[in-house]
Amino acid sequence: MWVNPALRHRSNANQLACACKAEERYLSRRSLRDQMRGSRVVATKPSRRTGNAPRRGESLRRQAARKNRAFWEHSAISYERRHAAGLEKHGGMAWGFWRRPENQLQLLGDVRGKRILELGCGAARWSLALARRGAVAIGIDTSREQLGHALRVVGTQRSNLALVRASAEELPFKDATFDIAFCDFGALTFADPDRTIPEASRVLRPRGRLVCAQSSPLRFLFEIENGDRLSSRLQRDYFSLGWLHFPETDERALTYAGWIHLFRESGFVVEDLLETCPGPNDRSPYLDRHGERWARHWPIECLWSLRKDTS
Repeated sequence: MWVNPALRHRSNANQLACACKAEERYLSRRSLRDQMRGSRVVATKPSRRTGNAPRRGESLRRQAARKNRAFWEHSAISYERRHAAGLEKHGGMAWGFWRRPENQLQLLGDVRGKRILELGCGAARWSLALARRGAVAIGIDTSREQLGHALRVVGTQRSNLALVRASAEELPFKDATFDIAFCDFGALTFADPDRTIPEASRVLRPRGRLVCAQSSPLRFLFEIENGDRLSSRLQRDYFSLGWLHFPETDERALTYAGWIHLFRESGFVVEDLLETCPGPNDRSPYLDRHGERWARHWPIECLWSLRKDTS
């Protein structure tokens, strides 16, 4: 088992990564390991299957997981090239389509000394920023390519940060490991919420917090499924929201009541819900001009703030 010498002086991230219940192995690509200076990468065994074509007898959840993972493996380089500058603004800590800075919203609060899990970390700018602020951070992602970008972002920096290749639907951590779990349009967007929300609750300590930015249910009512773009007309029935199949990804849409019921069943209390409304001059790197105009009339995203109930 290979441990980067840069982490030997800081044991918390190592200890937290070793809380994995599943068998672990390090990324085998030497080029990635040689670039790692400030974090450790653990990987659960990936599936050897590739491609997006549905398989006979395969559940919608498994189809979505495979399709979404393939998308991120394929698009990680172009995504990083297009969005790196925007993701680095505000010290890497900003939310949603409009990159609202955390220092204004204060959704995570004081992170010093907290154990924090990022669900779908991508290039891990959020996790690295939190580690710099005194948190013990772990970022998980299913995409090897995304974690490769995370290694390059971390570079030679020393930080209390670990990176794990794993699915948010089956977290490889012990119960009550973290103080905070969060997601900024990461794993909770591309995985099945019926699995990810209970898993997030399981690994959180009593009164632990889950904060997530994700698409508004209203967005999915207007989303053109085969075109992956927003219409000005309703496209589907609100009460029949479920798995939606876009050209490159699949996402599971719930109603507001569906989310609240799932949160309560998983042991969470909703503390707050923000629906961002952009100003007339705001621009989003994730939307075209039509999408920006649309989002000035209807909420395109939700920012949920939840606390694990102890009653």
